[in-house]
Amino acid sequence: MAQAAQPGRPVYSDAPVRLFALAAVLWGVVGMFVGVFIAAQLAFPDLTFGIPWLSYGRLRPLHTNAVIFAFGGCALFATSYHVVQRTCQTRLFAPGLAMFTFVAWQLVIVAAAISLPLGYTSGKEYAELEWPIDILIAITWVSYAIVFFGTVGIRKVRHIYVANWFFGAFIIAVALLHIVNSAAVPVSLFKSYSAYAGVQDAMVQWWYGHNAVGFFLTAGFLGMMYYYIPKQAERPVYSYRLSIVHFWALIFTYMWAGPHHLHYTALPDWTQSVGMIFSLVLLAPSWGGMINGIMTLSGAWHKLRDDAILKFLIVALSFYGMSTFEGPMMSIKTVNALSHYTDWTVGHVHSGALGWVGMISIGSLYFLIPRMFGRKTMYSTRAIELHFWVATIGIVLYIAAMWIAGVMQGLMWRAVNPDGTLVYSFVESVKATYPFYIIRMLGGLLYLTGMVIMAWNTVMTVRSGKVAATPVPLAAAHA
Repeated sequence: MAQAAQPGRPVYSDAPVRLFALAAVLWGVVGMFVGVFIAAQLAFPDLTFGIPWLSYGRLRPLHTNAVIFAFGGCALFATSYHVVQRTCQTRLFAPGLAMFTFVAWQLVIVAAAISLPLGYTSGKEYAELEWPIDILIAITWVSYAIVFFGTVGIRKVRHIYVANWFFGAFIIAVALLHIVNSAAVPVSLFKSYSAYAGVQDAMVQWWYGHNAVGFFLTAGFLGMMYYYIPKQAERPVYSYRLSIVHFWALIFTYMWAGPHHLHYTALPDWTQSVGMIFSLVLLAPSWGGMINGIMTLSGAWHKLRDDAILKFLIVALSFYGMSTFEGPMMSIKTVNALSHYTDWTVGHVHSGALGWVGMISIGSLYFLIPRMFGRKTMYSTRAIELHFWVATIGIVLYIAAMWIAGVMQGLMWRAVNPDGTLVYSFVESVKATYPFYIIRMLGGLLYLTGMVIMAWNTVMTVRSGKVAATPVPLAAAHA
């Protein structure tokens, strides 16, 4: 059990951490269930049952928003609130405002879950929510920034640990991206039109879209990596100097990579080329961070045999390295000519989403949840081990199926006869892809099964533990 707080001694503000951690597990199950369902729809189109709000076009943005912003977002809130207190050795600044961010973020998620299946959408990738919800997101995010940076401002130690650099950059960049990309002219309560038009709208959207990947889905989760891997491995970060170089190189370079989503479009060719070049440069800081995380296990590799949480965290870094190699390669125009609009892109996205974001979040939550409920470990360590293998096999099935299907589609679509006519019709490429959609669905089902195992383990951990009041270290309390 956690150390009991002494009367008058300050304790960490962990109520928002607990709530966000539990919400992350819940939304993980929900978001991935919707993902498996729409994967099944691609293999069995009749699964819409003729109901408009069950159509693929409406459920797909629900899936992406639920996994990225509900599951991933709640994991980021939970871990950043946990990490900033421990590394700054002080309580959260304005804990009441932190609780407001929890309530408001859940309202955003519920509003998305209602509005998207009903067909209310701005039509922007990863930014589909209509203007009233966008305003609530902005208010929540500003409140989040006040809590986080306020906590850094009242820290009891001089040093700002590198994980907080990544969390801080993620918070600032996402605020900027969301507000600029969501600028719109409302015409009714449920409909608005973008403030931008034509190719400018596309450019702003993919400046936002790729940086949602770069900051929401990368920088924030690197903050998790830099805290939870050293904690679980009981080793210091391999190279603190490399972590600082990693930070500055990543946040400068990522911001300009968005145009690679718009190769062979009306976007000026020079802009496409700039996006490609910055994407290739991104390989260096990304792999620097991966190597830094993995090499933190120097002298502790034996722990991987028995520590399932460490398996999650290190395999997540392996997928991060693979995805951040694959992404720059796919940004090269000649490669993009083959991969664009194919399922190869879907495979790439999910190797990052399931392999990197999912695994690092799950590992971090497995570290975090028991400590929030007065336990040293989760209720069942065997269930964590089972979850790891089920999830890993599911990811491999998913992305391998999509890689093969994507390359096959690209080759079929560009195959021409000597007279210039197409060798294959589009329908023939869909028919050839069908077996891979079945494999993709099975892979997703395995990953979802892992999340259900995690949900059971979490419930049992909460039931067998108790809310723990963790005291702020005495040195900090009297500082």
